[in-house]
Amino acid sequence: MTVLCLLLGLVGLLLLLILFAVIRTLLQPRKHSAYVLPAADERAARYAEILSRMVAYETVSVPDVDQRAKFLGFHALLQELFPLVHERLEKIELDGNLLFFWEGRQHDRPLVLMSHQDVVPAEGVWLHPPFSGEIADGKVWGRGASDTKCTVMAFFQAVEELLQQGFVPPQDVWLSSSCTEEYAGPGCPMLVEELKRRGVRPFLVCDEGGGIITDPIGGVPGNYAMMGVFEKGKADVRFTARSSGGHASAPPRNSPIARLAAFVQEMERRPPFRKQFEPEVRAMFERLAPYAGFGLRLMFSNFWLFGPLLKLVMPMVSNQAGAMLRTTIAFTMQSGSDACNVLPQEASVWANMRFIPHQGMEESLRLTRALAEKHGLEMDVLSASDYSAAADIEGEAWRLVVRVVEETFPGLPTSPYVMTGATDAKCYQEICDSCIRFAPVVYGPEQMKGMHGLNENIEIACLPGAVDFYQKLIRAMPLLSKPE
Repeated sequence: MTVLCLLLGLVGLLLLLILFAVIRTLLQPRKHSAYVLPAADERAARYAEILSRMVAYETVSVPDVDQRAKFLGFHALLQELFPLVHERLEKIELDGNLLFFWEGRQHDRPLVLMSHQDVVPAEGVWLHPPFSGEIADGKVWGRGASDTKCTVMAFFQAVEELLQQGFVPPQDVWLSSSCTEEYAGPGCPMLVEELKRRGVRPFLVCDEGGGIITDPIGGVPGNYAMMGVFEKGKADVRFTARSSGGHASAPPRNSPIARLAAFVQEMERRPPFRKQFEPEVRAMFERLAPYAGFGLRLMFSNFWLFGPLLKLVMPMVSNQAGAMLRTTIAFTMQSGSDACNVLPQEASVWANMRFIPHQGMEESLRLTRALAEKHGLEMDVLSASDYSAAADIEGEAWRLVVRVVEETFPGLPTSPYVMTGATDAKCYQEICDSCIRFAPVVYGPEQMKGMHGLNENIEIACLPGAVDFYQKLIRAMPLLSKPE
């Protein structure tokens, strides 16, 4: 009887807590994202022509190959398209990577605007040739249109127009663009070393990574400025199983491929990585809560009660949402014997891992190695780097970017989020405390699907807003004191 009373009491308490959460949610005002992409105009068409020429110049980057000559050719195109930038700013070229320095009235809070020149290869059959830069159906088509020549064009064009007006920025401005970003090459580290040599410590770095995302989470409709505040770490790892080989007519138990398959299955079904909401992830869901339907709004607004349930639900909402909660591992390549009737003496699978702060590189690799050894596998870490530090989502730099977003795109809500991919901004963490990943262009479902995939494109209607954002950000940089 005592146990029954206790259970009934707990059930009653839970129902009261749920009732409180429901009433609390109903009392909160429902919000809607009011930002709608404006129609393309003459200005958008003009910017599209510039971007089209940039996309038409093939800049696929290849590891361990000297491609400086190709990128110098792309630089010649940039000089043709943005003559004042090249005439009036100091240009620094390092093995195809670019820095431009625009001196401001003060030098204590430099701004770095960055995005990369290089693109990934274009395979498959495209609606429009991947290096044509065709303008059709209100879009610029081709590899790099959205990732990320659109933002390279936008901040170069922003500075070009400000120079035409005779504008002098309140703070020093640096334009940074590497040509090795797509394979995490040495380009951006070179640029950061040059800034370190000059004693430059940026107040704000604004790179790609986030953007104006349409329907960022299922059940949260509309456009939102999703601003990346840190990146997960990453590693490429190889797992190898060995045996004495033999003929396939007399297969042994626990052959190399069987052991690899068992390991992959266990890692997929029962990964050793725990789910946890980082403060920035929790802030994202709480800020998006007023824009969601009632069910999600109820859970997002009441983490104190529904946090454990959300850990189960979020991976079902989307793979992206699930990846924000824990370290992930994705198996990407495999090898075995060279013939169907031969047991391999050695078989391997390769995987890409992404580390979350609450279970970083060292712990995640240790847990993975223990599981691999359980299945009799060798584990080799081919490359690895830990997660980056998070930008302060209550800090001055963050508030500045939010204000500029709101001024440039009226009605557009802002939210922090976690980069599950990788950008060059991580290289700047060494010299800047506020690296914010936000590309001021619209990425709808079509653009998200085309990034690194088929039929990459960008809506030309979003290009004027991107140029305006960079101009307003340059103008808004804070002065510590009145210039002399």
